[in-house]
Amino acid sequence: MVAATNHLHVAVRVLVADDQALVRSGFRLILETRPDLQIVGEAENGREAVRLARELGPDVVLMDVRMPELDGIEATRQIVASGSAARILVLTTFDLDEYVHAAIRAGASGFLLKDVRPNDLVEGIRLVANGNALLGPTVTRRLLERFAEERDAGAAGEAVARLTGREREILRLLACGLSNAELAKRLFLGETTVKTHVSSILRKLGVRDRVQAVIAAYDAGLVRPGEDRDKPYH
Repeated sequence: MVAATNHLHVAVRVLVADDQALVRSGFRLILETRPDLQIVGEAENGREAVRLARELGPDVVLMDVRMPELDGIEATRQIVASGSAARILVLTTFDLDEYVHAAIRAGASGFLLKDVRPNDLVEGIRLVANGNALLGPTVTRRLLERFAEERDAGAAGEAVARLTGREREILRLLACGLSNAELAKRLFLGETTVKTHVSSILRKLGVRDRVQAVIAAYDAGLVRPGEDRDKPYH
């Protein structure tokens, strides 16, 4: 019935895209035991991932980078370009994988190693579904150094210039990997206020999530690799 679509679904809807059936089965076994997570589909190549993301409207896509027909990077790019609200978590074998850099540029919200522990997989999906980034500190540093090296300050600089002083401060802290709760504690603000600021930052920068906002900050030169990163968070 049409009315059923009006019910809020509590579970995070997950699409798994990987050309290895064993990997897909493994993720399914892990996620099926969590009542707040639901696998809504499986894709064995990038083209199928794009189609299923459009048809099923998942909240999160677990996206392998190396797949036939269409790789995970191009699939990510197409899903993001389609206007899908799905957050994309890239699956990779090595944390230094060149594909990770390209996938984040394409719009992915983070990445997980394929040998991730079950609890970390579950927590990672929940974090990304809630709008957070999922990048390890050392990997974040390396990625952002790459982004800083190849930055194009033009459009990003104009967008960052539209931010208020408080928004620029929050964006700098986002680049250090702080969560909303950590931001609230450090700035002596309520979490709701922080969320409002972050939403305003994303809107003004014209980006879909925190990862892309941080890339824009580096592109604009607002933050630089290593800046504030070694200072303790209070």
